[in-house]
Amino acid sequence: MSPAERITHLRHAFPEQGMFLDKEWVLSPEAFALDADTTALIESLGPALRAFQRACNRLYFESLEKPEIAWVAKLLDQGKPERIIALSRHERWRDDLPSVLRPDLVLTEDGVCISELDSLPGGIGLTGWLNETYAAMGQTVIGGADGMIDGFAAAFPHEDILISRESGDYQPEMEWLIRRLNARTGGLPRSLMNPWNLTSHELIGSSIYRFFELFDLANVDLADEMLKMALEGDVTFSPPLKAFLEEKLWLVLFWSPQLQDFWNRELRTEHRELLQRCIPQGWVVDPTPIPPFAVYPGLNIQSWQEAKHFGGKQRELVLKISGFSEVGWGSRSVSIGHDLSLEQWAAALDEALASFPANPFVLQRFQRAKVVNHPAWNEERQDTSMMKSRVRLCPYYFVPKGTEETQLGGVLATVCPADKKILHGMKDAMMLPCVAS
Repeated sequence: MSPAERITHLRHAFPEQGMFLDKEWVLSPEAFALDADTTALIESLGPALRAFQRACNRLYFESLEKPEIAWVAKLLDQGKPERIIALSRHERWRDDLPSVLRPDLVLTEDGVCISELDSLPGGIGLTGWLNETYAAMGQTVIGGADGMIDGFAAAFPHEDILISRESGDYQPEMEWLIRRLNARTGGLPRSLMNPWNLTSHELIGSSIYRFFELFDLANVDLADEMLKMALEGDVTFSPPLKAFLEEKLWLVLFWSPQLQDFWNRELRTEHRELLQRCIPQGWVVDPTPIPPFAVYPGLNIQSWQEAKHFGGKQRELVLKISGFSEVGWGSRSVSIGHDLSLEQWAAALDEALASFPANPFVLQRFQRAKVVNHPAWNEERQDTSMMKSRVRLCPYYFVPKGTEETQLGGVLATVCPADKKILHGMKDAMMLPCVAS
């Protein structure tokens, strides 16, 4: 196919019942190519991140029993309602983990950098559609044409999907996913459910993939009834009702000097070394004074007041809220230090310090995305031109039911103009599946 023919194919494939209603991005006739080293790194990250998440779960529960690390659970639980904390600690799902995991990876000169770890990710349907559509144009996408559908079906062999009003932007892509799952030979019929259209009686015996955030629980229709049923074993939810696992704080705790013995014990050497390579150094923005003879490791300061006076090079840092908040997603709380004036940086730090303990912020080393060129469709010229870009990669790892293996279903590339510092879905970006070059 010529580039123009591929664009025509993309447009004709576009809309099943408004799947991309109100969404707009730049088209490209080419999937995004990853070199062999980056592809291998991403494939290796799946097992490492699964092991890391299991270790995080174990650390949380150990910290409830061991006074010397009690600060871990306290940090992760602060600011959360008692009901949420009690749900997180319930014995019924103590060992349960999410069965789909999506890190946000910044593509750098040295590989990739993990900026976030999402266990309730959007984009499953979108990436499935992109894989299917670009594969039909002859491109060998990572995961294959059906990789996302196969992965979801293996991880959730009979779950229905329940999506709340607050997550309604993702309803069309979840409807697409349900249609593809129900079209599979021998598959059990599934439903996409909205809690405002249900009664608690209709949910008895259900296994549900929940697509709503726990910080939104007070606004979710039928929440009290669903939680009561979950506690009584009449309904099962995946991912489990564990708000502590959905915090960016874990990426910072990975670097905590006090926890290195734990990570060394719980993680295999190759997993730990890979995570050290990919997780940027970070700190909890906690206003509690430290002793005058101590410093924050890596920053070499004794108080956050000193950080307000960092020069431009020192401010190559990213500040963001950890998670249990309506502004904890979609880059809405992100401040990049070297893009701000000294006054703006000081104000951002003040906001973070004032937010503690109800909504902790984390500070991480900024990792610069490398500049790449990728063909973008130019509507006026009816041809492609190369767009200077920076890229965020989102691999989707599924854990088949009853296993600890990870299955890479696909990789979504968000290819943004090179002048963008925060990489996310936007009308000026390209949303593409990835191929291994």
